[in-house]
Amino acid sequence: MPEKTQARQYMSKSLVTLRPDMDVIQAVHLLVEHKISGAPVLDDHGNIVGMLTERDCMEVVLKASYHGELGGQVEQYMSRVVRTVDVDSSLLDLAQMFVNSPYRRYPVMDGNRLVGIISRRDMLRAVQDLAHKGI
Repeated sequence: MPEKTQARQYMSKSLVTLRPDMDVIQAVHLLVEHKISGAPVLDDHGNIVGMLTERDCMEVVLKASYHGELGGQVEQYMSRVVRTVDVDSSLLDLAQMFVNSPYRRYPVMDGNRLVGIISRRDMLRAVQDLAHKGI
């Protein structure tokens, strides 16, 4: 994989974002509707304050099973530690990150601004494109 190939070339730019005060069932609906396994959670200023993933949503199921409560706000379930990558990160570096971590997606930042998401599937698309080009 050429070192010069960057996250910006393969990241998803059409983002689904969530708010911390959003109802978690509404957030689950968005994840299912858009066929995505997670989404960044942004505050009123557009800052990333968390990620809500399918795994986080399993806690909604557990809470409903044990306590008979279905719902709550996204901030109750989201992961607050968010690892981001720079828009200029090489795909080689990203592949290494995916191999060495449990994360399935990383928010892509240009400075302090969220500009996309890069996922394992995006990386597979890059491999497919590069193989097709004979690289």
